[in-house]
Amino acid sequence: MKYAFIRDHQREFSVAAMSRVLKIHRSGFYAWLNQPSSARAIEDERLLKLIREFYIASGATYGSPWIHRDLLEAGESCSVHRVAKIMRRSGLRAQIGYQRRYIKNGKPSRIADNVLERAFAPTRPNTAWVSDITYVRTYEGFLYLATVIDLFSRRVVGWSMDKNIDKHLVINALLMAVYQRRPKQQVLVHSDQGSQYGSADYLAFMKENNLKPSMSRRGNCHDNAVAESFFATFKTRVTKKKIYDTRDEARSEIFNFIEMFYNSKKRHSHTDGVSPAQFENAWFTKQITV
Repeated sequence: MKYAFIRDHQREFSVAAMSRVLKIHRSGFYAWLNQPSSARAIEDERLLKLIREFYIASGATYGSPWIHRDLLEAGESCSVHRVAKIMRRSGLRAQIGYQRRYIKNGKPSRIADNVLERAFAPTRPNTAWVSDITYVRTYEGFLYLATVIDLFSRRVVGWSMDKNIDKHLVINALLMAVYQRRPKQQVLVHSDQGSQYGSADYLAFMKENNLKPSMSRRGNCHDNAVAESFFATFKTRVTKKKIYDTRDEARSEIFNFIEMFYNSKKRHSHTDGVSPAQFENAWFTKQITV
């Protein structure tokens, strides 16, 4: 009892002293002392929950600028610096880039020059497309994915998946692109020098559908940088350190990534921070109103 009285007396003396130093009322000091977190800290915790949701939805590919845009669209009001600070404090970092593992495509087929010449920013849709191939590991074996991307909006306009990496894989992806886009003028289609892109059937399909081939220089991945960038995001979100049980499971995940996230939600600096679908819709709307 004696020691408890001394402790309480010392605490009262300390509170009184601090109140005089801070020039605040004793009751206010008690309120501050008993408050577990400041109002800003409480607000940061609330924002962190939203930030985590957007971060997870992006497949851990968004940094603070894109997360900040998501928050603004959700009706929140905060600075990008605050978002960056909260993410840094919580260990949330954008996972970008991956180590490229080259697929053995057989003998290289250089049937076209590098016509594209890294002109990655056409001013209208269906001017230039880029195509490439990657793979996904499953316990049933590899599942290969070929994609066709419109450089104007960065939209995946064609894709194909198969257990075999052959000419049919890339032709089917291109077939989907032609069917969906129905271009009225000639389209430049850029790829690497994989043998699939040099097959007679592939070239016949290109000619029949008014498509002009272009190929990267051998061993120069920067000539097809947009396709590389897409697969970097794909690897981070879909395949990083993961082996699917079945090819069907992988197919479902890839479909969701392309159609439910990448085309409809993925923000790009090239498209002023909006998704490929939003960017195209805005362009087509402008053409109608002009």
